[in-house]
Amino acid sequence: MADECTPLKHEYDSCFNAWFEGYLQPAVNLSAEQRADYAKAKADEYEQKCGKIWREYKACVQNAVKDKGLDQMLAEATKDNPLDKPPPPES
Repeated sequence: MADECTPLKHEYDSCFNAWFEGYLQPAVNLSAEQRADYAKAKADEYEQKCGKIWREYKACVQNAVKDKGLDQMLAEATKDNPLDKPPPPES
C-alpha cells in the first residue's frame, strides 16, 4: 500500500509468526480449562510483544489508504456489502 509501511509489515509479520508458533505448540495438549488460561496468557504476551507494532503498522496502512483517497471507496463498499456474516459454503 505504501513503501513507508513495508518495514513495519516485516517487523509485525516476524513478531506475529514467532508468537503464533509458540501459541499453537502447547495448546493442543491442554484441557479446556487449561486452554482458557493459556489463551489469556498468550493474548497478554501478544499485546506485550506485538501489540505496539501492530498498531503502528495498522495506522500506517490506514493513513496510506486515506492519502490515496481509498477510504471513501472502502466505506461505500462496506456499506453495500457489510460482510456481517460468512459467505455460504460452496457446493
